[in-house]
Amino acid sequence: MSEVILKVENLSKQYRLGTVGTGTLSHDLNRWWASVRGKEDPYLKVGDVNDRSTKGNSDYIWALRDINFEVQQGEVLGIIGKNGAGKSTLLKILSKITAPTTGSIKSNGRIASLLEVGTGFHGEMTGRENIYLNGAILGMTKAEITAKLDEIIAFSGVERYIDTPVKRYSSGMTVRLAFAVAAFLEPDILVIDEVLAVGDAEFQKKAIGKMQEISRGEGRTVLFVSHNMAAVKSLCTRGIVLENGEIKFGGNIDECVEKYHNRIPNYDSSFQRNNSKILNEIAIEQIEIKDNLDKLKNTFLFNEKILIDFKFISKYNINENSRYKLFCTVVNQNRDRVCSFESELIKTNRIKLKIDAEFLVRGRYFINAFIHIPRLMRIDEVDEVCLFEVIDEKSSLSIHGAYDYGQVFGKGIWEI
Repeated sequence: MSEVILKVENLSKQYRLGTVGTGTLSHDLNRWWASVRGKEDPYLKVGDVNDRSTKGNSDYIWALRDINFEVQQGEVLGIIGKNGAGKSTLLKILSKITAPTTGSIKSNGRIASLLEVGTGFHGEMTGRENIYLNGAILGMTKAEITAKLDEIIAFSGVERYIDTPVKRYSSGMTVRLAFAVAAFLEPDILVIDEVLAVGDAEFQKKAIGKMQEISRGEGRTVLFVSHNMAAVKSLCTRGIVLENGEIKFGGNIDECVEKYHNRIPNYDSSFQRNNSKILNEIAIEQIEIKDNLDKLKNTFLFNEKILIDFKFISKYNINENSRYKLFCTVVNQNRDRVCSFESELIKTNRIKLKIDAEFLVRGRYFINAFIHIPRLMRIDEVDEVCLFEVIDEKSSLSIHGAYDYGQVFGKGIWEI
């Protein structure tokens, strides 16, 4: 059985909005008086959840509230949630950049963090000097750092600039060097925030490959935060979903991603303009999802056809010389574009698109659509409307359960 390398118990972090510290002498005195009497901090009994979309009733907010989880040695834990959910606050506490308000963290080994571009780097020092500085912070000797120096520089791809002050590096170069330092100086726990998104596609691929190598091959632990669900699913084995500073779900990474995406709003299966007044010469007035019998529907079996019914409103009659085209994209619940269709708009204010049965695999889908004159202008656009779901219980691939087998059913033919 794997050893528990990181344990978080009843972790909470409280902030007071608008000020540093408690902000007032009276609050400081109240905290001191409670401490003298052996009482609990009185301000721990107040505070709103960290929901940015609502106006709170308190100056205190809980960025994190009662966080509990364990991480095994060699495990890659994905931490996901929308902006403001508390992900970065959690990583800063784990990295000992800030202290928790309540709770405890127990770790067994060195923790290296990559939280923001340039964190831990001194701008006036060269890249080489910063490698030694970061190594020393991690508790490594000069000889240990020197032994890894060539690998770090080679992986980072900034060899030509390694003796140039870091303040002259681009953000991408800084991230490359910072990641190489964090990964190659052999921490027991590697903490990575969304910062990798700054790097280009080539470096992101290298970085994910390196994290897989150090976790699976070298038995070290990685905590990974990203909004890139494809990267999270390819790298992580387990995850936790944060929402308003609390853990809403923890478990298998595929289940976590599904729970995260299920927090999308409950869109209707039809779209209707709130008013018929349009600024441009033509606009999308209505979109409806229907079955093959022209009836409104938002849940389909994998072997049912899907009909998407578009209606338009225009200032002028659409004639046979119209240059307008309708571009429609089916988008999955990960916001990935699955497939697109285009049609001319001639002599009509209504058009229907039929999607074949046994085309879309199970999952939730939306419609993105726009009217345009190709290579000239977009005239009207709607995004992420008309939620519908495809259910797959009897296809030949459904025996694989929750396994992700793609976005569409392939039409290949096997030959022997």
